[in-house]
Amino acid sequence: MSLLEVNNLKVNFKTYGGTVDAVRGVSFNVNHGETVAIVGESGSGKSVTVQAIMGLIAHPAGNVQGGSIRFKGKELLKLNKKQMREIKGKQMSMIFQDSMTSLNPTMQVGKQISEGLIYHQNVSKREAKVRAIKMLKEVGIPNADKRYEQYPHEFSGGMRQRVMIAIALACNPDLLIADEPTTALDVTIQAQVLELLQDIQEKKDTSIILITHDLGVVAEGADKVIVMYGGMMVEKCSVHELFFNPNHPYTWGLLESIPNVYHEKKERLKPIEGSPPDLFSPPKGCPFAPRCKYAMNICMEEVPDLYDIAEGHSSRCFLNDELAPKIAEFSDAEELV
Repeated sequence: MSLLEVNNLKVNFKTYGGTVDAVRGVSFNVNHGETVAIVGESGSGKSVTVQAIMGLIAHPAGNVQGGSIRFKGKELLKLNKKQMREIKGKQMSMIFQDSMTSLNPTMQVGKQISEGLIYHQNVSKREAKVRAIKMLKEVGIPNADKRYEQYPHEFSGGMRQRVMIAIALACNPDLLIADEPTTALDVTIQAQVLELLQDIQEKKDTSIILITHDLGVVAEGADKVIVMYGGMMVEKCSVHELFFNPNHPYTWGLLESIPNVYHEKKERLKPIEGSPPDLFSPPKGCPFAPRCKYAMNICMEEVPDLYDIAEGHSSRCFLNDELAPKIAEFSDAEELV
């Protein structure tokens, strides 16, 4: 049994301008000790998907309209707030995008780590402090005893992100959700944060859901990849399949937009022409059809099913239908790795 099973998840938000269908039928699973990356451009539904898993969709504006989220065999959508609090922070934790706004600026960082330990582990304040200092050391923060007493504004961006990781890992969760953990960090610090997550996973066998738009991050540490577009999952495969056998035209576009350092001749990047769909009024057919140069009439009228490409690899594209015209295979993937 998988640690986490998400099936046909649907989430919308009611606003003054209408209803936004943010997530439209997403399904995937996360196994023990596995890293699953969810990629896609801004507005594709990545963060909303994991917020639904964590029970963070704010009512009454936000609503989980349908589907199932099973964690360790337990249906999370049927739990009340008190029951979810027993799981959040203890069995599953989340690292948010912006460490500066996620940390409490008026509270010492050490106490922000300790409060989760006191609530979930039922330990004394003294014991919580000892364990919080140990966590600061584990995530690579020097002078942890002194740093425990300091406030977020006294830390650099990279150090604040390490504090966020320490908070998320304090209770040794089975599942860690990292929502763009390297946002706004320079390249060197990004590499350190990713290496830290990999080290922690190896030591504690933690499962990770990694939200990112950076395919370099995906290549570095993911086992499995979910590609999202327009609130839908358009491709699901192993990280090897993503780079060596991509199938969906949107995935091709993402790969073609990566700078290629191996080409001797300088070339312009190939952007994906057009704009993402308006989720106030989602397109009738495939959400990527208006931007896809291979789109057929049926693409504008119907949403394609997921076609099985290989074992563990599926793609939501009519080009995989036996009646569809054949096109040349995407050949640049190997050069992009």
